[in-house]
Amino acid sequence: MEVIKSPLKDCFVIKNHKFGDDRGFFLEAFNQKRLLDQGISFDIKQVNFAKSAKNVLRGLHYQLNPKAQGKLIGVVSGAVLDVVVDLRKHSPTYLQHFKLKIEDPETQLLIPKGFAHGYFTLEDDTIFYYGVNEFYSADDERGIHYADQTLAINWELEDNPIISRKDLEQPFIETAEYNF
Repeated sequence: MEVIKSPLKDCFVIKNHKFGDDRGFFLEAFNQKRLLDQGISFDIKQVNFAKSAKNVLRGLHYQLNPKAQGKLIGVVSGAVLDVVVDLRKHSPTYLQHFKLKIEDPETQLLIPKGFAHGYFTLEDDTIFYYGVNEFYSADDERGIHYADQTLAINWELEDNPIISRKDLEQPFIETAEYNF
């Protein structure tokens, strides 16, 4: 496992080692001890999967404290452009974003609590997963509109993306509720 610092404080790209032969491959996707050896404490409480067609945009999502979630995300198959935004008001990278193309199971992104998260699918039948360190709470779920001009995220969209009504109705950062 290789842990690489992203430009955002406390957010890391993880490269796992894949072992394969003519039968297929083996990949250790999470090892808490190896992360602790790198100085990173992360405890998975829930794992979620989402399957999407190409051109689907999901996000930007987060949960309020005390139910905020850190996430370990990746793809089983397909590819995404993953986007995170630091919403922690006292962070040196507050309101900055980071994008990462994830197109193989070896690449993951470890996102701390206090970040908004979203992704755009680049291939059909993309299977995306995220392990979270806090249980889902519908009452604490919030979001920010993907096209927020203050955040100025270039999602690299070629066509009109497929977006849920809920995500289209998310507020912009000026009126979004967050408490990090």
